[in-house]
Parts: sequence; structure tokens; C-alpha cells
Amino acid sequence: MPLPPSPVAARTLPIRAPLAVRIKQNVLAQGERKLLDWMCARVPQFITPDRLTAFGAAGAVIAFIGYAATVLDPSFFWLATLGIVIHWFGDSLDGSLARHRQIERPRYGYFVDFSVDAISSFLIMLGVGLSAYVRLDVALFALVGYYMLWMYVLLNCQVSRNLQLSFLSAGPTEFRIVLIGLNCWMYFAGHVTIPVGPVIVSPYEFAFIGMGIVSIGLFAINVFRVARRLRLEDSLQSWGERG
Repeated sequence: MPLPPSPVAARTLPIRAPLAVRIKQNVLAQGERKLLDWMCARVPQFITPDRLTAFGAAGAVIAFIGYAATVLDPSFFWLATLGIVIHWFGDSLDGSLARHRQIERPRYGYFVDFSVDAISSFLIMLGVGLSAYVRLDVALFALVGYYMLWMYVLLNCQVSRNLQLSFLSAGPTEFRIVLIGLNCWMYFAGHVTIPVGPVIVSPYEFAFIGMGIVSIGLFAINVFRVARRLRLEDSLQSWGERG
């Protein structure tokens, strides 16, 4: 009769069940899903999800270099755009490929994916702040808003097991498209400034400030909504246990 696995061995058994239900209601979700499924069926076997994650992170590094180099020549906005496309490819395809090949590692993938996303987002927005037409404090303000929104995503995932990946019908893919659009705008329009009292700002900075404000607003609204729901649910549960 075989012996039961030891506690240590039990802790090392592979876990296949998903950690949370992914909720994507962004505008491009269905079209992106079809494209990713099509690519997953054609990706060579030597390309693994981990390599795709590294490839996406490399795209963030390229974007950082491209943005920072625009102080030398605005043409480097195209290099930054290429980096964003590479980042989308690696970041969007790594988990999809793991699920397609049925080699998911939910906890590992969740931890690594969000960790690499945090570093990649920092590199991209730091590059924006070092670019020719956007101040560093403005870019970092937009990054803070983005981080706050993703903090809500992680907290909500822990209490509801729902991984909400879109807000106002927009998600990471739409955000990257907005960045690419801003890159094109900055390249073709060039150096443009608007006097606001004693301060001279660019319309591009207004765009990034707007993104930061919207992200912080969405964070506050969603935190209030979920906290109110959880307070009610926990109160009902407490009353039920007492009864």
C-alpha cells in the first residue's frame, strides 16, 4: 500500500486551478482574444511563456531608451513605439500561450506577471518623463495613478477572486494604443507649449495629467464601492453566525 505524500511533497504538488476569474470588458477584448488565440496556435515550441515574459520586458527597455533618446532626435519616438508593441506582444501572449498549451502555473504566473508589469510600467513612464516634451514629474504623476489602479485590481482580486482588467471599457491594450497615439502626436506636432499663468506646459503634459487624474478617480470610486459591499456582506455574515 503506497504511503501518503509527506507535507513537504504535498506543498510542492503542481497547482492548476486558476487563482481568480479574469474579467476583461475592454473595447478590443474580443478581437485581441481572437488574435492571441491565432498566434498561440502558430508559436514555435522553443518559445516558452517565460521567454515571452522576458521579451515583453525587453520591449519596455527599448521603449525607455527610445523615449529618453528623443531629446537628441524626435525620430526616436518611433523606437519607443516599437518597444511598446514588443511589450504588448510578450506581455499579452505569455499567459495565453501557457493556457493554450495547458502548462499554467497560476501562482507563479500571477506573481511574475504583475511584478514584471510593475517594472515595465516604471521603465516606460520614466522614459516618457525623460523625453523631449514631457516633464518627469508629470510622467510620474500618471504612473502613480496607474499604480493606484492596479493596486485596486490586486486588492479586489484577493477579496472577491475577480481579476478586473478593464475600466471604462479600456484595459492595458487600450492604454498602449493611447501611448502610441501620443507618440505620433509628439513626433508630428513637435515642441508645442501653452502658458498657464507663470507656468509653461505642453498639451502632451495635459494628456498625461488627465490620465493620472482619471486613474486616481477610478481607484477612489471602485475602492469605495467594493468597501461598501464588503461591509454589508461581512455584517450579514456576522449576524448569520450569531443567529
